[in-house]
Amino acid sequence: MKSTILSFAVVAISTAAAGDLPDPLLAIDGSKVRTAVEWREKRRPELLELFTREMYGRNPGRPGAMTFEVFDREPSALGGKATRIQIAIRPGGADGPRMDLLVYVPNQAKGPAPAILGLNFWGNHAIHKDPGIRLTESWVEERTSYADLAGVEKNRATEATRGANASQWPVEEILSRGYALATMYREDVAADHEPHFASGVHPLFPDLQEGDDNFSTIGAWAWSLSRALDALEEEPAIDSKRVAVFGFSRLGKAALWAGASDERFAMVLSNESGAGGAKLFHRGIGEDIARLTKVFPHWFARNFRKYAGRDTALPFDQHQVISLVAPRPVYIASAVEDTYADAEGEFAAAKAAEPVFRLLGAEGLPCDSWPAPNKTVQGGIGYHVRDGKHDVLPYDWAQYLDFADKHLKSL
Repeated sequence: MKSTILSFAVVAISTAAAGDLPDPLLAIDGSKVRTAVEWREKRRPELLELFTREMYGRNPGRPGAMTFEVFDREPSALGGKATRIQIAIRPGGADGPRMDLLVYVPNQAKGPAPAILGLNFWGNHAIHKDPGIRLTESWVEERTSYADLAGVEKNRATEATRGANASQWPVEEILSRGYALATMYREDVAADHEPHFASGVHPLFPDLQEGDDNFSTIGAWAWSLSRALDALEEEPAIDSKRVAVFGFSRLGKAALWAGASDERFAMVLSNESGAGGAKLFHRGIGEDIARLTKVFPHWFARNFRKYAGRDTALPFDQHQVISLVAPRPVYIASAVEDTYADAEGEFAAAKAAEPVFRLLGAEGLPCDSWPAPNKTVQGGIGYHVRDGKHDVLPYDWAQYLDFADKHLKSL
């Protein structure tokens, strides 16, 4: 593939910040994309194919056999604040693997509510102590630095694990702002442990594991978010045209790819997604491709392994994934102590996607230098870096909800 290069510089970003980046507006044939039509008909499909083939892998699209079963609808959940809806999504049909979608809709909503949709790390039941949430039957890790999972027995959830991850999911706050919340468990979708590809949805699609552009785990997580949106499109209480996709860490990588590849998502919220998410590989800082493909060989398509050790010379980079979200709003968030995710590199990637947003008539990122910690900057692209470690904190959600107020509520 012909390499297309854009010289990149941002005030207050070091000379080692990015080097030369592939230009999102320079087509493979060397022609410059100058109109929205050229972007949509020529360059956008090129980039989607490039990242599908070389990084995230092929996916099966919407399966014809997929079914939805609403197995719970409780109108007085959370002390009357919400209607709880639980939907079993079966991509392979009634007898196939099951992905549970948990939805809370604010009861004060006047008409279909906008929603925030994201995958969770430890089961739907872990985001809140609500006893009505179905305990996952999928594998659950027993130790983590992000949640107290005491009570997991032989990698299975118990009643003691309800609400174990609630600190990252301010359910009542989201509802009070007028948004529905929808979430699914990552392990319902795809195994994040050995044996990889042996559980979840992957066994349904063995042909997609044959090539080096195989259906990866992050690809599957992103694909599942689109299947959740399919289900939300059939739910009258949700305004499916105003659904933001959210993710943290590895699930932030999946959320960004889901938003890039599925234009039905109205907004993307990527929290500390780092390498393979929002950060630039070209900086050569933080987690690199060699580590990603060795420690997490299932996350990306096998084609991505050939770029190990070539981070600063990639023929593509993550600012181009961010650009695929345009002109829809996208928020990138970082943390000062999250060195693997390279906070400065996440900002640089967001800034480098700006020309596409502007071409399509959207506002870019309204600052020219990396902002000070705990200062949000919000245009069509939003960004902040906060004090602290790799996590999702109340400060992060406060900015996301303000960003959603600015964009989703105006749709």
